[in-house]
Amino acid sequence: MKAIVLAAGLGTRLRPLTLTTPKPLVRVGGKPLLDWALDQLEAAGVDEIIVNTSYLHAMVEAHLQERQTPRIHISRELPQPLETGGGIAKALPMLGQEPFLVLNSDTICMNGAVVPALERLRAAWDDSLDFLMLMQPLARTVGFYGEGDFIIDEAGHMRRPGPDEKAAYVFTGIEMIHPRAFADAPEGAFSLNVLWNRLRDADGWHRRMRAVVHDGDWLHVGDARGLREVEAYLRRL
Repeated sequence: MKAIVLAAGLGTRLRPLTLTTPKPLVRVGGKPLLDWALDQLEAAGVDEIIVNTSYLHAMVEAHLQERQTPRIHISRELPQPLETGGGIAKALPMLGQEPFLVLNSDTICMNGAVVPALERLRAAWDDSLDFLMLMQPLARTVGFYGEGDFIIDEAGHMRRPGPDEKAAYVFTGIEMIHPRAFADAPEGAFSLNVLWNRLRDADGWHRRMRAVVHDGDWLHVGDARGLREVEAYLRRL
């Protein structure tokens, strides 16, 4: 299995830190954020990874050249990053025709007590799916201050909350995707939300999408406050 790590963002909410350091290279718990994702993939046996770059790309690519393993390919996006959907679409020729893993580079996924998160995703994959997404209970996040993203039923079916509902789960930025999900995708920059929304049925439930609920902690470095909270969490380990 191949994987892509999304590392092309501007990191605007972490300014002024990211004016001179790309967000994927911001050090958290003694190592760059990007290395947390790469180390997790390597531990899961993924030996071929695409990393997309854009903002301060030369710094990110120079850092990646220092790694001996896993094997890394660069998908550079210039002059501007292509967002989550556009970035993956551009890298599809390198990702191949089989389902692949996607990780954001601004989160850290701490494995649960029994089975590592990426192994749980791979074991739960069904070829009838286009997306299999790792979800985190909103009440058990570190450094995240937003609202929940999805309502999930006992079978893992997903939908967005209605106007008077609260979603109990947040998307971790970790998922498996089948390449066919990008058939007839837009050109240029677009969010993965575009692809998710077109799989929504009349009742709001997403077809060909399922959730796996993470049983460990999930750390989000979205801004300076989140960075401080994640650092404090890691110091307690």
